[in-house]
Amino acid sequence: MSLVEIRNLTKEFVKGEETITPLREVHLSIEERDFVSLMGPSGTGKSTLLNLLAGIDRPTSGQILVNGTDITRLSRGRLADWRAANIGYIFQTHNLIPVLTAYENVELPLLLLSMSAAERRKRVEIALEAVDLTDRADHYPRQLSGGQEQRVGVARAIVANPAIVVGDEPTGNLDTRAAEQIQQLVQRLNVELGMTVFLVTHDPNVAALAARRLHLDEGRLIDSSGAEPTLVHDGLRRRA
Repeated sequence: MSLVEIRNLTKEFVKGEETITPLREVHLSIEERDFVSLMGPSGTGKSTLLNLLAGIDRPTSGQILVNGTDITRLSRGRLADWRAANIGYIFQTHNLIPVLTAYENVELPLLLLSMSAAERRKRVEIALEAVDLTDRADHYPRQLSGGQEQRVGVARAIVANPAIVVGDEPTGNLDTRAAEQIQQLVQRLNVELGMTVFLVTHDPNVAALAARRLHLDEGRLIDSSGAEPTLVHDGLRRRA
């Protein structure tokens, strides 16, 4: 079985008297150590798909299996525990807590897990070393550049050694140089550390880093070869 299996996934939102269906009967498999990018116009359901995969939102119907666990069947509490242990999320804005140091921001996800202080310290040090910020461990976000803050965000995403790292426009708020650094870092996570990565992006340079490139547009999920393997949605709007 693939690391991630998405089967017949549908998501609906009710807006006034209308029901909007951005995702309809999605099928997608992601293998362990894959690097998958997803592009497409705004409003086509890219972030919705990412948040469903990350266990942040729930589908209207269908299954999402990660390492054989159907996360759509987990209770709210069990889903939160599962997410803490299995998902590393890189945000568009770093979302660091300003009163915490870089070290403390990276450590934060580990406080949700059953782990000794010694093990937490070891993991935080490894994560900061992976993003080349060991010498900034005691710095607060206001003392870091935008690129450094995002690298702290990447360290926070990988510190728990998650099953999959997801990112929603992780270079969207960075200047060219900082964006290139994050691109190289994400590629290292996949190639050198063997992490499975799924990124939503509008940047073709970021998408090009992925071994597998998907495009979501007008209800179709199209892979880099130009094939059309999956009906994702039909943009359906109907009266509730």
